[in-house]
Amino acid sequence: MSIQDTIRQQVTENPVVLYMKGTPSFPQCGFSSGAVQMLKNCGVNFAAVNVLADQDIRQGIKEYANWPTIPQLYIKGEFVGGSDIMKELFASGELQTMLAEFKAE
Repeated sequence: MSIQDTIRQQVTENPVVLYMKGTPSFPQCGFSSGAVQMLKNCGVNFAAVNVLADQDIRQGIKEYANWPTIPQLYIKGEFVGGSDIMKELFASGELQTMLAEFKAE
C-alpha cells in the first residue's frame, strides 16, 4: 500500500482526522496545540496522526492535500484546512456547525 493509499484510508475511515505535530495530549507546536483545543472546544472525538512519528506521512499529507503546512484537518474525507482556516471557521461558528454531527456523547 502506498503512503497516499494509507492517508486516503485514514481520512475515509475516521469522520474527523487531524494531522498534527505531536499528539493531542502532547502537541509539539503551537499551531497543532491550537487545532487540538478548537476540536476539544467543539466537543468532538477525532483521530490524530502524529506526522513526527512517520516521515513518509509527514511528506505524503502535504502532497495529498496539496497543502504545505501542518496541522491539517479532514472531515468526512474532505480537506478542511490548516490552523489559520480552522481559526477563522471556529471564530465564525462554522467549524462547530461542520462538526455538530460528531459531538461526543
